[in-house]
Amino acid sequence: MNNIISQIGNTPLIYLREVSELTSCNIYGKAEFLNPGLSVKDRAALSIIENAEKRGELKKGGTIVEGTAGNTGIGIALVANAKGYNVKIIIPETQSQEKFDTLLALGVDLIKVPAVPFSNPENYQHVARRIAEEEIKTNPNGAIFADQWNNLDNMLAHYNTTGPEILEQTNNEIDGFICAVGTGGTLSGVSKYLREKKPQIKIGLADPKGAAMYNYFANNKVEASEGNSISEGIGLGRVTPIIEEIEKIDFCYSIEDNEALPYVYNLVKNEGIILGGSSAINIAGAINLAKELGKGSTVVTILCDHGSRYQSKLYNKDFLKKKNIPIPLWLEG
Repeated sequence: MNNIISQIGNTPLIYLREVSELTSCNIYGKAEFLNPGLSVKDRAALSIIENAEKRGELKKGGTIVEGTAGNTGIGIALVANAKGYNVKIIIPETQSQEKFDTLLALGVDLIKVPAVPFSNPENYQHVARRIAEEEIKTNPNGAIFADQWNNLDNMLAHYNTTGPEILEQTNNEIDGFICAVGTGGTLSGVSKYLREKKPQIKIGLADPKGAAMYNYFANNKVEASEGNSISEGIGLGRVTPIIEEIEKIDFCYSIEDNEALPYVYNLVKNEGIILGGSSAINIAGAINLAKELGKGSTVVTILCDHGSRYQSKLYNKDFLKKKNIPIPLWLEG
């Protein structure tokens, strides 16, 4: 059936000209911002919901509860609306206004909570779990906690779809894959699939400052790197069941915003692609990985979501000034 759900996935692979020429390699971005919900998270949302349906956990009128930085919630709302479910989204109040507006436009029950560390019981993920547990007890039509950080259906979305698409689109000629970790679903699922098909492939991690995955994979300790990042939706501070599925990371990079953001700003003006901050971290990681692998190598990364989600932040002069981030000349206006 040719409905909105059928349009999730099968995104194109886009040649990133400027960074490819910079490295004398072929760097491609998987254009996940072309999913109907404008992000890679549509894949996880669909997989989580359809697998819950197969297990008999949902029927029409049921409710899906999730804690999210925004994009997973948007993907869940999109799929849920098409299938006849209700949605409750718990989100940190620090996320972009564009994400709040989109979720409200999709008709979700939106619950904003203070942004506090995971160790705090009022962290949005813990709040979401408690709300879901109550909903599961009381909803006669069923309810689920999507739980994207621990739910392996998230990883399976990328093992079953994103990985195979990348291998086919590169005609099996791929030397490296790299991306950041939000939940880890993309990196875990794609790397698992690609390693099975091409054992010699090199897998990389691009970690924003302030996250713990660089130290975990590079130094075998769960410890946040110094600094922080304005990127939303990436930067994990603990080892989850999805992270435990990652067999091996060959190259790890801890990336500064000021290193990464010029790449997405250049993409806007020079190649007509507008992206969010997580894609900037990914592209910077892809450049580093390409340099490691050498001239002529083919590297693929993820272009996570559309830049329209960050007009009030990433593409806002006042916000960038407050964060001491250099403003691109074309944005100075």
